[in-house]
Amino acid sequence: MWPSPCDDEKHSLTRKLEALLFMSPQPVSTRELASFLGFPLGEVESALEELSEHYAAGHGLSLLRSAGGWQMATAPDLCEAVGGFQVNAERLRLSRAALECLAIIAYNQPVTRPEIEEIRGVRSDRVIDTLLRCGLIKSAGRKKEAGAPILYRTTSLFLDLFGLNAIGDLPPLSEHDSDIEVVKLDEHELP
Repeated sequence: MWPSPCDDEKHSLTRKLEALLFMSPQPVSTRELASFLGFPLGEVESALEELSEHYAAGHGLSLLRSAGGWQMATAPDLCEAVGGFQVNAERLRLSRAALECLAIIAYNQPVTRPEIEEIRGVRSDRVIDTLLRCGLIKSAGRKKEAGAPILYRTTSLFLDLFGLNAIGDLPPLSEHDSDIEVVKLDEHELP
């Protein structure tokens, strides 16, 4: 029996959703997906739910609801299996959160996780872990204060990927840079 035209349209929607979510480095809302693809919101929501169930049935990927949208991710039970995998630096893609965190570290290094989180306004432990795993940042000792938090700084890989000879080659921050608030630390705070 041949699939009906209705089934073909549903299959096409599912494939398009899968491709868009695979490409996106951050969660995408149902409304945004429906608008982009030109499908009714209810159909897109239904297709996303079915896709989520499909991936939950033993696949290496999962479809998660995250930050008010949908995002493709590795299956949670494979965390240990994929955790040590080294990404080819030339193909490295970073989320907006990772780039934001990396910029804060680059302009304020050495800097602690609580200082990064104060600037970003959100928890950053997972983003920092990702940057450490990718080799873009490294531990630079501990700050001499209560709790002795770990200090982070960028690596030579960071310099290579961004075409810099030294951290001093970073472009200056101007008053017009509104994408990210970077707070310079007082010199006496550095170890």
